[in-house]
Amino acid sequence: MSRASRDRPLQLPRGAGAVADAASSSHRFDFDARVASAPKRPGVYLMRDRQGQVVYVGKAIDLRARLNQYRLQQDTRFFVHLLEDVLGEIEVIVTQTDKEALLLENELVKRHQPRFNVLLKDDKNFIHLRLATEHDFPRLEIVRSPKDDGARYYGPYASASAARSTLREVNRHFQLRTCSDTVFRNRQRPCLEHQIDRCSAPCVLPDSQQSYVEDLADVHLFLSGRGTELIDEIQLRMRRASERQDYESAARLRDQWRAIKRSLEGQHVKLLDSRRDMDAIALYRQGARSTIALAQVRQGALVGVQGFALRDQEFPSTEVLSGFLVRHYDGGAEIPDELLIEHRLEEADVLATWLTEIRNARRAIKRSVRLHTPQRGDRAKVLALAQRNAKQVFRERLGASAAEAETLQALGSYLAMSKLPRRIECYDVSNIQGTDPVASMVVFVDGAPLKSAYRSFRIRSKDTPDDFAMMYETLVRRLERIDQPGWERPDLIIVDGGPPQLRMAVAAMDDLAIHGIEVAGLAKARSLSKERGRTPERLWSPGAIEPLVLDQNSKVVFLLARMRDEAHRFAISHHRKRRRGRTLQSALDQIEGVGPARRRALLREFGSVRALSRASVDRVAAVPGVGPKLAQRICDVLQVGEQVTG
Repeated sequence: MSRASRDRPLQLPRGAGAVADAASSSHRFDFDARVASAPKRPGVYLMRDRQGQVVYVGKAIDLRARLNQYRLQQDTRFFVHLLEDVLGEIEVIVTQTDKEALLLENELVKRHQPRFNVLLKDDKNFIHLRLATEHDFPRLEIVRSPKDDGARYYGPYASASAARSTLREVNRHFQLRTCSDTVFRNRQRPCLEHQIDRCSAPCVLPDSQQSYVEDLADVHLFLSGRGTELIDEIQLRMRRASERQDYESAARLRDQWRAIKRSLEGQHVKLLDSRRDMDAIALYRQGARSTIALAQVRQGALVGVQGFALRDQEFPSTEVLSGFLVRHYDGGAEIPDELLIEHRLEEADVLATWLTEIRNARRAIKRSVRLHTPQRGDRAKVLALAQRNAKQVFRERLGASAAEAETLQALGSYLAMSKLPRRIECYDVSNIQGTDPVASMVVFVDGAPLKSAYRSFRIRSKDTPDDFAMMYETLVRRLERIDQPGWERPDLIIVDGGPPQLRMAVAAMDDLAIHGIEVAGLAKARSLSKERGRTPERLWSPGAIEPLVLDQNSKVVFLLARMRDEAHRFAISHHRKRRRGRTLQSALDQIEGVGPARRRALLREFGSVRALSRASVDRVAAVPGVGPKLAQRICDVLQVGEQVTG
């Protein structure tokens, strides 16, 4: 029995047999003996170090020939020259075909996470939209990772904001329910969503069941990128309704057709004349650091580009791409009709067969998947677009200094962001019993403060304590200036506070139809009691039931705390300045003998009340219309006020 079989159950493809031996010596691994005992069959091999840890998993059409390449050091990859000193044993598993070897290798890599394999670390961030099939009236919901449960999954979406934006589009154009199953079962009359034409109310209106089935089909076309088919289908229904003189339904379908058409035109860029779905996958690398860009083209239109960053991958580019394809599409990503790859892969036929089987198992329409490397024409232009994006992803994610990039990468990973949060804005509100309320905006770029971009806001709408309304006003005023000179678009907005403040931020973005910016709330630690200690720093994301509790000693927490403290310091500083100015101005108005004319003369001479409060009696007396006695009175009052408010 192999070591894998002893340690844990291993499910092999049908017809696969396991052959395992251990070859080790006290010092250097004996490749000669291991090669001699290896079978000339397709299969998978696991390399273990002397502590029994799996360090590499590979596949081969001929296991003996492949291991012999290691023995002769014909393989030039970075870790091969270390193997004789590191290896404790090589375990082989024989399979019937090379396709079975590909599948088994993928399973073993996911299980063991070997340090020398190509690992797609970003796949944990993939977010999908799930449409359940077990319910007669399913709803669309956001899930972290797809399961083999018969439901329809759409995506992946590389950021939570992108998934939420798509969900809002669906809710706007189609009348699917948004309530939970419990609410749906207990509903006795239509809700507000039905009143505003956002739901057909299948919970209480039986006549709406057929229209719900049509809406489900439309949502499937919309989320699958088949916008042309959707537009044609709605037009056909509109004509049929008009022919049977159901003009009310025809008008509703017309409005829906126009809205969806505008939405699709605004979102998608037409690249080529083709109704086939395709993904263009390109790799950009500098040594062991590399990035992959995946451009999704549906029916000739570009619908999105995803980026992936890989480190410590000193493998040939073909192996990096092959590993990416297996890990990415096996993780639940939608498989298109064509894959455009910039390098010809040795195992392209095996990958195409495997992807075709997975795709046909997921879809009702059976089609084969094609992998090819275009050299000219429109498809080559699509691939070139992916190559440019791969280079841009590298610049954004791996171009910053190593420590800062690692911290920002971790923060983006916690929030499921599709790109590195290079520009982060943090907001705080300051007031004392509602007086002189102000808000601050501090900006961090690549983990460092950019003080020239700091901004402060005087709250206009509230004179009574209402931090939530003040936060909403601040963000609306800031977001109204989005992309204006000096007001660059941030990658991430952080508000000081928990769910209430976060809801204000989301409301401000929704009201202004701002998309593509991630938002989070940072709730600070607070003391509970001597026995219970302090609560940890918590990070809230929109829609979350529970906060994300971070490692309190991590670099991410230190960065977030630094931004929050800086926002608080800047807000307090501006609040004190405003309160001091108001106090001094009021004091000047109340000084006996200082009327409007003398006040104007004093301010014209000194520029501000604060400068006047620091002037000498002789200099104040020199102002026309102000004598020594009045000057003494002015200085006495203002200098006392300066000491109190300072």
